[in-house]
Amino acid sequence: MFKQLLCSFLILLLCTAGKADIIISNSTKKVIIGKQLFSLPTTKEYTLEEAMRSDKFVPYNQDVPNVGFLPLSLWMRFTVENKSSNSDLLLEVEYPLLNEVELFSPAADGKYYSEVLGNKWEFDQRKYKHPNYIFDLNIPPSQVRTYYLRVKSAKQIILPVSINKPITLWESLTETNLISGVYMGIVLIMVIYNLFVFISVRDESYLYYVLYAIFIGLTQIGIKGYNFAYFWPSSPNFEQNSVIYLACLSGIFALLFCKKFLHTHEYAYRLDKFMLLLAGIFAVSIVLTAIGLDEAGFLLMQITTSITSLCLLVVSFRVMRKGYSPAKYFFAAWSILVVGAIIFLLKDSGALPYNNFTSYSVQASSAIEMALLSFGLANRINILKREKEESQAEALSISRENERIISQQNQILEARVTERTVELNESNTILHATLEDLKQAQTQLVESEKMASLGQLTAGIAHEINNPINFVTSNINPLKRDVNLLLEALEKVEDIGLSNSPTEEKRKEIEEYKEELDYDYLKMEISNLLKGINEGASRTAEIVKGLKIFSRVDEDDLKKAGINEGLESTLVIAKNLISNKTKLIKNFGDLPMIECFPGKLNQVFLNIISNAAYAVAKQWGDQPGGELTITTTVQGPNVEIRISDNGIGMDEKAQKKIFEPFFTTKDVGEGTGLGMSIAYNTVKKHNGQLSFTSEPGKGTTFVIELPQVHEIKET
Repeated sequence: MFKQLLCSFLILLLCTAGKADIIISNSTKKVIIGKQLFSLPTTKEYTLEEAMRSDKFVPYNQDVPNVGFLPLSLWMRFTVENKSSNSDLLLEVEYPLLNEVELFSPAADGKYYSEVLGNKWEFDQRKYKHPNYIFDLNIPPSQVRTYYLRVKSAKQIILPVSINKPITLWESLTETNLISGVYMGIVLIMVIYNLFVFISVRDESYLYYVLYAIFIGLTQIGIKGYNFAYFWPSSPNFEQNSVIYLACLSGIFALLFCKKFLHTHEYAYRLDKFMLLLAGIFAVSIVLTAIGLDEAGFLLMQITTSITSLCLLVVSFRVMRKGYSPAKYFFAAWSILVVGAIIFLLKDSGALPYNNFTSYSVQASSAIEMALLSFGLANRINILKREKEESQAEALSISRENERIISQQNQILEARVTERTVELNESNTILHATLEDLKQAQTQLVESEKMASLGQLTAGIAHEINNPINFVTSNINPLKRDVNLLLEALEKVEDIGLSNSPTEEKRKEIEEYKEELDYDYLKMEISNLLKGINEGASRTAEIVKGLKIFSRVDEDDLKKAGINEGLESTLVIAKNLISNKTKLIKNFGDLPMIECFPGKLNQVFLNIISNAAYAVAKQWGDQPGGELTITTTVQGPNVEIRISDNGIGMDEKAQKKIFEPFFTTKDVGEGTGLGMSIAYNTVKKHNGQLSFTSEPGKGTTFVIELPQVHEIKET
């Protein structure tokens, strides 16, 4: 209790006694109190009581102290004596980037009450709706009071602190608002003008300039706190780092604008790559700030901005030295901006006085810079226009020269045309004869393939019919012999029957003759011979029927036909091509009748089956193990015919050329090379698909997909 009373007594003593550091008179001028501020060295996070008891406060020697980066809160103390007749004094901290500003003011009871402002809270919570931090001092006339000010920020801490009378402050703030409004008006004019130019000419330089102007303008008014006041007053979290984001984006688009506007890839190749690196560092600064390392992001942004300013000066100077005139505007504009930034920094360091000129030097130089860059873009248009006019004049001159040359050449060409006409007529005659020869050769090749197929057909028919015919002819002579024996037996029986011998003797004689003739065997032999002849005739009839199905005299007509029936007839014809050692496997599904050209499809089946039989024979020879499998199924609206063999297969080269005309893997004289080409085109004619898979040494599978309903495609 005693300690609390002692503390209150000390506070009251400080508030009412002692010599004041700051004296306020009836003058209406702003009183800048930087040199009258006493700061407490930042060694830890102090409370108000600890700060008040400390005797380590030291004065600043600058009108606008530049403290730099501090991880902890900065405590300051100042004492004010009000010798004016007005008690409404206002404290202004003219640096909106500070995160927290807290003023501790003494009350009549000896205690201190605090008021805290900053961009950590929504803007509308402030009593005075201005980006600067404004506090009521509430000090009556002829009173002396001591105040404590606590400041905390993740960014550089600059303290332009002043005490004002209300009318003086509002006049000053109005002037500030007017200057910033004029600046933003200039920025807006430049943005709108160059945006319209970009829409007209579609030059990326104007787009980069517009984006740079937008972000540099927002950066400058963001430093003054107007973004928080007017654009996002309810987003304090974003406001705390918005200046870093905007400054980085303005730096990125400044670099991109410089690259495009000055053609640095042509005039300054190495620096062009370095500028890309700087743009990447700006992006890193944005990322660091976004993940919470705002102090590192702010410091990296400041360093990169300084390097970028020097880099752009060097680049524009080098390009200007190489004779590219728009670089003059860029160099002048960037030089003015750098000068304005230097004046602003000198003001913050105390080398220059704190006034409107030094405070708004960056905004003024930025406005001049944007105007000069806009002039440079306009000059670039004039250069492009002049180059276009020169190009058009040169093109016109070339056109006239070409016209003269063409006029001279026309006379020469007319003579040459006459000569060439005669030559072309002769060539046309030769080409016509050659075309006729080619047509005849094509016809002969097609006929050759037909004859090759006919040869296979004839060989198959001859082989298939020869067996049953031989069976019939081999039975004719034994049957003739047996019939003659029967005729002789009839004559013998007739003679015995007409004789005068007794009946019993006749019967006995006939029985003896039948036994001699071996009558029972003769009957059985005749029956077997007749049965064999009947089977041979039936087999021949079946072969003829299969031939009729295969040949299809109506093959040029689209009609419904059975695929399984066509495959069976084809196998009859191709039976002589398939070795007796080859196992033939037929997996025929229940297929519907489909619309097709039956005879042409049978030719496709024959070509593929004959190739499969050839491949199996090459692989297996006379040894068993060869297989030829034919499978038919229904696949949705299509029918699928799958013909597989385990023959020699095809290598990659053969697979690529299998459907090309005249390509064959058979020996000379064994094939024309047109079979698979004809098969492919025939399947396409049916609106189907012919595909295959093959592996050398393991075999080949051909898959034919045919629609059940043939749709005629429009051409």
